[in-house]
Amino acid sequence: MNLRDKLRGLLVRLYARRVEGHLDHAQVPKHIGVIMDGNRRWAKAAGSSTVDGHRAGAGKIEEFLGWCSETDVEVVTLWLLSTDNFDRPQEELVPLLGIIEDVVRTLAADGRWRVHHVGTPDLLPSGMQTVLKEAEETTAHVDGILVNVAIGYGGRQEIADAVRSMLLDAQERGTSMEELTEAVDTDMIGRHLYTSDQPDPDLVIRTSGEQRLSGFMLWQTAHSEYYFCDVFWPAFRKVDFLRAMRDYAARHRRFGG
Repeated sequence: MNLRDKLRGLLVRLYARRVEGHLDHAQVPKHIGVIMDGNRRWAKAAGSSTVDGHRAGAGKIEEFLGWCSETDVEVVTLWLLSTDNFDRPQEELVPLLGIIEDVVRTLAADGRWRVHHVGTPDLLPSGMQTVLKEAEETTAHVDGILVNVAIGYGGRQEIADAVRSMLLDAQERGTSMEELTEAVDTDMIGRHLYTSDQPDPDLVIRTSGEQRLSGFMLWQTAHSEYYFCDVFWPAFRKVDFLRAMRDYAARHRRFGG
């Protein structure tokens, strides 16, 4: 590392410390959703392989969760694998699934996070289903950040699964179609989402410069704030995180009012 890079790093750390010092913890989002985008483009820019990019992105996760702990965030949803990602070439998908399994194991072994899967289990290999189940069971007692790992997740699929679950529940209860039609409302559907009993995301962060949700938590983000960052996910720094927190705190949330 040359002198210029050292000086740049020092200035960034000093700036991050200044931003953190002015951060109002009373205005911190309780639930953050993260679309961790840019692993492949980061790898291409660095002259590395796609798999290396995914590994670098995976390595950023615990660091990010540590920043969240320092700022009193209570729930984090990490979008690790979308339903659309299954269309990727096998030479990329197979290693990616292995990397994601390692992420889940690492989070569960850390001891600071409570892991919860959001997504359609049936889309996932049986080995990954087992890893997710074990992670949820071994961390169920942890009094730390609830970490939703969105794997095999799609927003439209979640809503379809919620409606299906609602209909099956009504059938088991012997509820007629007429009675269900009268009773169904947004609260009922919400109770059947993957994130039932959780607060909706206050803030959604997407890295890599893309400014779209791509189907992320379509139902839950109706009133969320969005923060789009040009940095690729593996290069996401604490100063970038703090800027997102500061930007969120400065907004006046009206919830349609």
